Amino acid sequence: MTDDIMEGGGKIKKFLYVNRRAPYGTIYALESLEVVLIAAAFEQDVSLAFIDDGVYEIVKGQDTKGTEMKNFSPTYRALEGYDVEKLYVEKESMEARGLTEKDFLVPVQVLTAGEMADLMESQDVVLSF
Repeated sequence: MTDDIMEGGGKIKKFLYVNRRAPYGTIYALESLEVVLIAAAFEQDVSLAFIDDGVYEIVKGQDTKGTEMKNFSPTYRALEGYDVEKLYVEKESMEARGLTEKDFLVPVQVLTAGEMADLMESQDVVLSF
């Protein structure tokens, strides 16, 4: 099996899931995480990008009391077990919210908006949540 061919002859596709919304108040963040885990289970090349308020999805110490939603942020730590290790944060979004890499639950690579655009261009599939 080569890096770009799966068993059975299917080509591995590069999927980038772009998370743009705050983690609570809508179902988008949780739905994105579930779809990422499913894609990873099918051995696709999965990456996640956190842009705009999506950067809050991976901030440490989330308190969901009063939201009537379960804190699912610890699930991001499980991604490594699914070989989902390419997590990107847009520098401008992070800085505009007063965050640094140390504020995140998981290791991320910080990219400028231009670098993020290049990353998106290099993917086979880009899905925005």
